[in-house]
Amino acid sequence: MQSEYDYDAIIIGSGPGGEGAAMGLTKQGARVAVIERYNSVGGGCTHWGTIPSKALRQAVSRIIEFNQNPLYSGSAHLPRASFADILHHADMVIKQQIRMRQGFYERNQCQIITGDASFVDAHTVKVRYPDNSAETFSAAHIVIACGSRPYHPQNVDFNHPRIYDSDSILDLKHDPQHVIIYGAGVIGCEYASIFRGLNVKVDLINTRDRLLAFLDQEMSDALSYHFWENGVVIRHNEEYEQIEGTDQGVEVHFRSGKRMRADCLLYANGRTGNTDSLALESIGLEADSRGLIKVNSMYQTAISHIYAVGDVIGYPSLASAAYDQGRIAAQVIIKGQANVQLIENIPTGIYTIPEISSVGKTEQELTMLKVPYEVGRAQFKHLARAQIVGMNVGSLKILFHRDTRQILGIHCFGERAAEIIHIGQAIMEQKGEGNTLDYFVNTTFNYPTMAEAYRVAALNGLNRLF
Repeated sequence: MQSEYDYDAIIIGSGPGGEGAAMGLTKQGARVAVIERYNSVGGGCTHWGTIPSKALRQAVSRIIEFNQNPLYSGSAHLPRASFADILHHADMVIKQQIRMRQGFYERNQCQIITGDASFVDAHTVKVRYPDNSAETFSAAHIVIACGSRPYHPQNVDFNHPRIYDSDSILDLKHDPQHVIIYGAGVIGCEYASIFRGLNVKVDLINTRDRLLAFLDQEMSDALSYHFWENGVVIRHNEEYEQIEGTDQGVEVHFRSGKRMRADCLLYANGRTGNTDSLALESIGLEADSRGLIKVNSMYQTAISHIYAVGDVIGYPSLASAAYDQGRIAAQVIIKGQANVQLIENIPTGIYTIPEISSVGKTEQELTMLKVPYEVGRAQFKHLARAQIVGMNVGSLKILFHRDTRQILGIHCFGERAAEIIHIGQAIMEQKGEGNTLDYFVNTTFNYPTMAEAYRVAALNGLNRLF
């Protein structure tokens, strides 16, 4: 590290990517400062994204579980909650996360600087403080981890009190009876589950021909059916012509000629990187049309001592991956190279109600690649544990090579799917004969458990071979 600079490294942003980089550097003795524009650490993940949306989802799913439990079906005191009520639960979780993450920085003697960062030159960053004063800091290395925000088309008035994005929806004060969600990606589908779970009428507008097209088609179809069965109206292949805020709510005019009215609209169609205020032009870096920065396999930008991690580099745009990217960037800064890299099969966790989680290849990908695969399935309704806890909706699907029995992909739809998937992921990451369907056949699972679905699915798959 070069002592002529104020710091060995400056991190712009305290979300998962910034935290991963900061912790990786400070634990190796580096002098690190983290610049955070918000008044507390955690980034968009903690304040507006992953943590609050999953806390909302958890609260709603418990209400649904209670209301559907036959033990309480005759009760006159079934729980009811407004969106504002469950926001209170989310706020408590956010505060716990902030306290915990603030403690990480304090224990590791990592300085937090509150203000807006912008580049002066390739080693110098200016920080504009909330009181509008400014100060410059220099560092041998800089990590851009400034995250992303909801994409705002210019022809949509997000200042209207009934037009929200996935950040501002957390400030919802009224109780809508009908909500239009424009954008049926992960965020749109998760909020469709939340609002429908609160008995709000939901129209989910999908600009494509099926939900979450990156998923295995059976999982996508299962979610579509579950939405249909629970009253969510999905409108595929629709794009807005105009979104008009009214005194009573919002009216959407579609290119297809349709019109729809609702109490409010949640616009959840894309995100953009928070790079517009960084003055990248002053150091010769460019972001693309969505504010994203290109990096190499070591997360270096076109300027080798400036790195970028997390949402600001695009795919996979996951909090878990961002933290690991930050750790890898820290290793490169300290050692000149990284001895680890992101795993090939990163699991996806989609927190709809019920959850969806996948790892590895889909059936469609394997078919296109002409890989001879077979399928093993387990329906949750056939598992004793699922029957006991009332988790009958869902299934686990294992895709494996017909000849070697190597596991190629695992897809799960149902409650706790994002937890269940990690059992299969651990086996998939084993090398050679450690990654075969036989592991699940020959392993004794606790009974009754949801993990037993792997044994059931493996046996089901083997039966298809003969």
